[in-house]
Amino acid sequence: MPTNWDNYNERLLRYPELGFSIDTSRMGYDNGFFASLQPEIEQAFFDMRELEKGEIANPDEKNDEGEQGRQVGHYWLRNSELAPPVYAEWIEKVKADVVKFSQDILSGKHRATNDNSFRHVLLIGIGGSALGPQLVADALLPANAPVSLHFLDNTDPNGIDRTFDTIGDGIAETLVVVTSKSGGTAETRNGMLEAEKRFADAGVDFSKQAVAVTGEGSALDRHAIENGWITRFPMTDWIGGRTSVMSAVGLLPAALTGLDIEAFLRGAGTMDSRTRSEEVEENASMLLALMWHYAGGGKGKKDMVIIPYCDRLELMSKYLQQLVMESLGKEYERGNEEKAEQGIAVYGNKGSTDQHAYIQQLRDGLHNFFATFIEIQRLREPGKSIIVDDRGSLTGDYLQGFLRGTRSALFEKGRESITLTFQELNAYTLGALIALYERAVSFYASLVNINAYHQPGVEAGKKAAGSFLDIVEKVRGFLTGDCTESNAKTVAEAIGESDVEAVFHALNHLAANGEALHTPGPQAKDDTFTACA
Repeated sequence: MPTNWDNYNERLLRYPELGFSIDTSRMGYDNGFFASLQPEIEQAFFDMRELEKGEIANPDEKNDEGEQGRQVGHYWLRNSELAPPVYAEWIEKVKADVVKFSQDILSGKHRATNDNSFRHVLLIGIGGSALGPQLVADALLPANAPVSLHFLDNTDPNGIDRTFDTIGDGIAETLVVVTSKSGGTAETRNGMLEAEKRFADAGVDFSKQAVAVTGEGSALDRHAIENGWITRFPMTDWIGGRTSVMSAVGLLPAALTGLDIEAFLRGAGTMDSRTRSEEVEENASMLLALMWHYAGGGKGKKDMVIIPYCDRLELMSKYLQQLVMESLGKEYERGNEEKAEQGIAVYGNKGSTDQHAYIQQLRDGLHNFFATFIEIQRLREPGKSIIVDDRGSLTGDYLQGFLRGTRSALFEKGRESITLTFQELNAYTLGALIALYERAVSFYASLVNINAYHQPGVEAGKKAAGSFLDIVEKVRGFLTGDCTESNAKTVAEAIGESDVEAVFHALNHLAANGEALHTPGPQAKDDTFTACA
């Protein structure tokens, strides 16, 4: 049996041009594991080749032209030479337009309506339209960024108020970017309407400070044209929300805040290139996917715990929750009605914060996970740290000690882990890190025979939300016309709704927001509501 050191040397893969390595030596697979999955691995490599060539990934969805079948082309965004010529031209034009517009904003050539330079960017979006830009901003924006970046990424009224309170009088120098492919996403539409009202109340012409990132011809696209917004940047059907950070969705806010988007794309392209290798031991994304398969038995039986030892990557686990869980959480196998019930649960925080949170359970509790440590070796310029103890240790020494100590403590108890290391965190390496996971997700989906780029469960949730909103409107109408005290069952019968619990929740919602009076009873069924004081 090899020593830890021998095993480490055998199972450490390095990409020097990226300052990157992946260490799988603390995973317990044996040398026959890869061979046992050889047919699946070959299929995964084939699927990736075909995907990058433009194979239809979602045959049951329509593309922007209304034709049946949708491609997946987010890999083309960092290497347009891979794309069909018509798409390659589109990619380069969008990127050039993003750069030109951002330069005009940052140089002061394009100003706010009060003739001052813009000081704030407010991005309104949800899911992939916000998570990617949030991760990039949190990871890369310096304290002295030329503009500050704010987000409305939910339809929470309190969250919306909090964001506008933070911006304060700066609303007059705020550029608004509204991002929605369809233009019909409820949370984004609500945020836009709230922003329009705030700008109007402040006496600022919203249309002269608003930009849309959306599908051509969408409801948002039409709204922006009709209201004379500054400009619009296109989205397309072959870029999914959770893989859109390298399209205008992520590049525009990054460029508007002065970040190096060319380096970001170049890092992703370099990782793509290295992970096109069909030698398993030389392909970091395939290794990552295979470790997921090994840990969870190809059925997601263990959770993926993401622990970056870097404050600026605190949002990485949140970003990966969407990328991994939306891509891999599937009921059926690809191309048939066989039950798959696939998925990998993702959670995490940052190290060494986790030393004082859930590491206790990871080491001594339920063994239902595998960990991924993300290490950034250089977190401060050399010579700027102070000595913090009698050993002569620096702050960063402690962070490294906690990482290595936690990794060892888990391994001693048979808890497996992967370690990803970058020499430093910058636009280039963040692009590479995102690309690493995008390709791992695609490989894993092929290994377990599911479609990573389809999400019927998301649409089901939206439909259910729409049904509840219909009930709220019916309940609101009933309360308006009746001053008697009524319980949930009485109201449900009056509006013809069979789901009494949903009616009860609608009544509580309206009461909590001042549209009804609520008198609690011994049980929920005894609670009464009226719209009259």
